[in-house]
Amino acid sequence: MKTYQQFINGSLVDSHSKDWIEVENPFTNEIISRVPQGDTEDACAALEAAAKAQKAWAARPAAERAGYLKRMAALIRDSRVELAKTLAAEQAKILPLAQVEIDVTAEYFDYYAGWARIFEGEIIQSDRKNENIFLFRKPIGVVAGICPWNFPFFVMARKVAPALLSGCTIVLKPSSMTPNTTFEFAKMAATLDLPPGVVNFVSGGGKTLGNALVTSPLTDMVTLTGSVEAGQEIIRATADNITKVSLELGGKAPAIVFADADLDIAVKGVVDSRVIYSGQVCNCAERAYVHTSIYDKFLEKFTQAMKNVRYGDPFADPAPDMSSQIDKNQQQKIDAMVKRALADGAKALTGGKIADTKSGYFYEPTVLVNCRQDMEIVRKEVFGPAIPVLPFTEYEEAIALANDCEYGLTSSVFTTNINTVMQALKDLKFGETYVNREHFEGIQGFHAGWRKSGIGGADGKHGLMEYLQSQMAYIQF
Repeated sequence: MKTYQQFINGSLVDSHSKDWIEVENPFTNEIISRVPQGDTEDACAALEAAAKAQKAWAARPAAERAGYLKRMAALIRDSRVELAKTLAAEQAKILPLAQVEIDVTAEYFDYYAGWARIFEGEIIQSDRKNENIFLFRKPIGVVAGICPWNFPFFVMARKVAPALLSGCTIVLKPSSMTPNTTFEFAKMAATLDLPPGVVNFVSGGGKTLGNALVTSPLTDMVTLTGSVEAGQEIIRATADNITKVSLELGGKAPAIVFADADLDIAVKGVVDSRVIYSGQVCNCAERAYVHTSIYDKFLEKFTQAMKNVRYGDPFADPAPDMSSQIDKNQQQKIDAMVKRALADGAKALTGGKIADTKSGYFYEPTVLVNCRQDMEIVRKEVFGPAIPVLPFTEYEEAIALANDCEYGLTSSVFTTNINTVMQALKDLKFGETYVNREHFEGIQGFHAGWRKSGIGGADGKHGLMEYLQSQMAYIQF
């Protein structure tokens, strides 16, 4: 069993608490590692180190800061296979998908390194004679980053890369359920000549260490990827200091299949968007609306495709389509939601129950019909491989049903009519809309939700702007 240390002020150190968090392999149900159960003292030490390092770090040229990001990318690539195996083991993510996450993480560091000579301020026209107005972009300061368990390595980079490139310093807390790959990266960071305190990795509970990070007056920004409930707690916790927050929260993405859609493309797109990482992705397709004229035909193809989804050992060769849920609680949550839907009149065309396996927390790929818009299974995030499919008759009805939701992260439409596409893009109230393809964003885009799906966003130019604040200068001469 591996034992990890925290990375604070340039050194790998044990927690002051001397307590540990055990990490389970969700497929084998074995304890595979332990990480420090960090406390308030650890959080304060990391934040103080970050605050002490920030001014000098920001004073370095952006191109110099970018050099460290390139070296981080190179270190990840040098250990890409070992890192993928670590990731697959700690979260039961199928190995090919784990490898994609590792490789894209390296690419993410390189991508933001490329922004070093690109991001800029503005020169604004003055109303006065002999006056220039400048808008400067400056780092916001010390960032506290809190990562989820579903894409722990990629989201780590999503926070660390733009923070460091912009001149911020960061204290990052991985999920206690999937910290291993992040702490392997921390060991890599320890081999670099990074100034102490520029990047710090700590672990511990949200109520203790996490709360200390977000309530500290040293923290200038909190970036969280997590649930709506976690986001609400962050907002409350940062209120006293008026600390900036950037939150990517839950989703309940609709997939709308219009009458003229290519059914094979639609079926594949929705299946791929439902079972990726066992349905445990915030931008997964969570509900489908299908035109009545093709409803039966779509259901026939879609149900068969979901029946064909293979699940099993994440290290199997050939790889299955998905593996275990992250833990027993997640498995039980999915099962309880499906059972309530069935009791309320829904029907499972396939699945509908916990899978009969010797190990792991598997849930069968599930297709539900006879659902109503007011059902919990249609309105609340499932975060598992179960999806309700509802019919619609008119365009306006489909849009109204899709928008009838407290979330607003992702959505998709399937149609061969460009007019329908453009109208839907105007009418849908979601931060992302995918057309005739699966739900999966690009690093150069802007991953941001509306409504309860979040505040701010990540990726691309606009993701970098999250870590910068403006300073206006009015210069009379």
